[in-house]
Amino acid sequence: VAFVVCRSLEGLKTFSYLEELILDNNLLGNDLRLPRLPHLHTLTLNKNQISFQRNTCKMSNEFYVSAKLKYVKYKLENLLDHLAEVVPSLQYLSLLGNVACPNELVCKEKDEDDYQRYRYFVLHKLRNLKFLDTRKVTRREREEALVRGAFMKVVKPK
Repeated sequence: VAFVVCRSLEGLKTFSYLEELILDNNLLGNDLRLPRLPHLHTLTLNKNQISFQRNTCKMSNEFYVSAKLKYVKYKLENLLDHLAEVVPSLQYLSLLGNVACPNELVCKEKDEDDYQRYRYFVLHKLRNLKFLDTRKVTRREREEALVRGAFMKVVKPK
């Protein structure tokens, strides 16, 4: 379903035995919602509109972000939590070409350390992954993700 300018994946619920899903080069964002796909092991979302920015809440025509960190949900985190719930067999995920994936090939301001923090955070959320983006998940990465992954959110300074 690549290069078709998808904004919604509503019709996927009829494909509950789907194992691979390529959704590259679309207009999918952090509000992406997949139906439960228990057999899906490969998902690519390259070059979409997935970001790491904070969600905002609209109250009385003003946008705000909660001052307390525990109430701030980052969009990438929401997406990863959703994927953990609906695609429990996921082993391969690629998010290259999205703002949420701080790859130095896409964004000159990012470096390998930014990308590694992103990997630790994703691996902390999706613990069954064997392959993330272009690289196999190493034992050392998995261990580091378990210990420090929750603290590796990629936060964009104001």
